[in-house]
Amino acid sequence: MAKHDPHLDLLFHALSDPTRRMMLSRLAKGPAPVTELAGLSGFKLPTILRHLSVLQEAGLVETQKDGRVRSCAFQPKALQPMTDWLEDQRKVWEARLDRLDDYVMNLMKERDK
Repeated sequence: MAKHDPHLDLLFHALSDPTRRMMLSRLAKGPAPVTELAGLSGFKLPTILRHLSVLQEAGLVETQKDGRVRSCAFQPKALQPMTDWLEDQRKVWEARLDRLDDYVMNLMKERDK
C-alpha cells in the first residue's frame, strides 16, 4: 500500500469543492478581499470564511488583515505535492499500459505463426 500523506488528503479535499476551486481561480489572477470572493460566489460571508479556512489549512491560501479588510492570496507552490503524486501515478499507469501493449503484441505474433 502507498505511503499515506495527510497533507495530500487536505489538498484533494480543498480542491473537491467547486466553490473553493472558483475562489482559487479568482485568486490565481491576484490577491482579492474576502468580500469580492463572497460576491463572486453569491454565498454569505460566514460560508466563504469556512471555505477559506479549508483552503488555508491545505496551504493553498494565505490571508492578511489590513484594517477592516481581509485579503487573500493564492499559494501555488502548495500544489506541488499533488503534482508530484499525479506524476508518479502517470508513470505507474504508463508502465502498466506499456506492459499490456507488449503482451498483446506478443499474443498477436504467436497467433500469426
